[in-house]
Amino acid sequence: MRNFYQVLINTLVANVTTSYLWFALTFWVYLETKSVLATGIIGGSYMLLVALCSIWFGTVVDRHKKRSVMIFASAFTLALFLAAAAFYALLSDATLLQLNQPWFWLFTAIILIGAVVENMRNIALSTIVTLLVKKEKRANANGLVGTVQGLGFIVTSVFSGLSIGLLGMGWTLAIACVLTAAVFVHMLFVKIPEKGVAHDPELENKKVDIKGSIAAITVVPGLFGLLFFSMLNNFIGGSYMALMDPYGLTLFSVEMWGILFGVAGTGFVIGGLLIAKFGLGKKPIKTLLLAAVVMGLLGAFFTIREWWWLYAIGIWLYMVLIPVIESAEQTVIQRVVPYERQGRVFGFAQALESSAAPITAFIVAPIAEFIVIPYMNSDAGKMQYGWLLGEGEARGIAFIFLISGLLLVVAALLAFTTKTYRQISAFYTKS
Repeated sequence: MRNFYQVLINTLVANVTTSYLWFALTFWVYLETKSVLATGIIGGSYMLLVALCSIWFGTVVDRHKKRSVMIFASAFTLALFLAAAAFYALLSDATLLQLNQPWFWLFTAIILIGAVVENMRNIALSTIVTLLVKKEKRANANGLVGTVQGLGFIVTSVFSGLSIGLLGMGWTLAIACVLTAAVFVHMLFVKIPEKGVAHDPELENKKVDIKGSIAAITVVPGLFGLLFFSMLNNFIGGSYMALMDPYGLTLFSVEMWGILFGVAGTGFVIGGLLIAKFGLGKKPIKTLLLAAVVMGLLGAFFTIREWWWLYAIGIWLYMVLIPVIESAEQTVIQRVVPYERQGRVFGFAQALESSAAPITAFIVAPIAEFIVIPYMNSDAGKMQYGWLLGEGEARGIAFIFLISGLLLVVAALLAFTTKTYRQISAFYTKS
C-alpha cells in the first residue's frame, strides 16, 4: 500500500498540473474571445482525442510495466508543455487569439496533445489498483483515487482562475512546465513491485489491440452494457462540458468562478472519502445507476433560476456523485476482467465514454450560441419559458441543462429494467 500511495500522490500532482493548464486555457480563451463555440470546440477536441487514443493507451499499458508507462507519459507531456511555452513566448496574445488564424489552433493543439497523453497514466493507475490492492479493498482504493482526483479538481479550479486573472497565460504555462518536470523526476524514484509484464499471448506484435479489447469485454455477460451506459452518461454530460464554464463566467468574475468551482470540488473529495470508508455495497452497479438518477435531477435543476448559491450547491452535490459512478465502474472491471487484459478494457471503456462527450459538445455549442441563447433572450423566449426558467442572461444554457438532466434520469431508470443489468450484476456476485 505504501507503493500505491506513492503512485497516487504522483498522479495527483500530474493530474492537477494538466487540468490546471487545460482549465486556464479554457478560461483565457472565453474571457478574451467571448466565444462559446471556441470553448466547445476546445473541450470537444480534447475528449475526441482521448477517445481516439485510449485503446492504444490501453494496449501500451498491457504490453509494458506500469512504472515505465507513467515515466513515458510524464516525459511526453513535459516536452509538449515546454513547446507550448516557447510558442507563446514567440507570439503576442493578440496574434494567438485570432480564431480565424492557424496559430491559435496550433497552440491549443500542442497543449491538448500533452494533456491527452497524461491520460495514459490514469489507465495504468486503474490496473495498479488490481496489482497492489486486495480484491475486497479495491472499492475503497478506488474511492481514494476519487479523493485524489477531487483534491486535484479543487486546486485546479481555484488556481486556474486566479492564475489567468492575476498572472496571465505566460506565467500559467511556466508553472505547468515546472510542476510537470517535478512529477517526471519524482516518478523516477517511485517503485512499483512488478515481477514482469503479465503477457497475454493474443497481444504479441499488436500496437493497437481492438479485437482483444472487445474479446475481453464480450466474455463477461453484460459488461458491454455497463460500458454503453457510461458512454450514454457522458453523451448527455457533453452539454455540461461545453457550457458549464460559460454559465459560471456569466455569473462570476474569472477569479471568483475559479474559487467557487474549487470549493464545489470539495464534493468530489467527500464522495471519494465516503467510498474509501464504506465502499460501494454488495451491488456496485445498482449504486451506479441510483447515483446517475440523482445526478440527472441535479443537472436539470441547478440552473432553474440564475441564483449563484443554487448553482454552487448543485455543482457540489453533482461532484459528490462523480467518484461514486467512476469507482463503481472501475471496481466491476477490476473484479471481472483478468489482470493481463485490464489495460485494454479500461482503454476501450475510456474510448467509448470519451467519444460521446465531444459529439454532444460539438453539437450543443453551436446550437446554444446561434439558436437557443438568442431565442431565450428574445421576448418570445422569455414569454414562453420565463415561468419555468425565470429571467437572466444565461437562460438558454439553463434550458439545455434542464433537458440534458431529464434525459439522464430516464436513461438510468430504463437501465434497471434491462437484461444486461441483471447479467452483469449476477456475474459480479459470482466472481
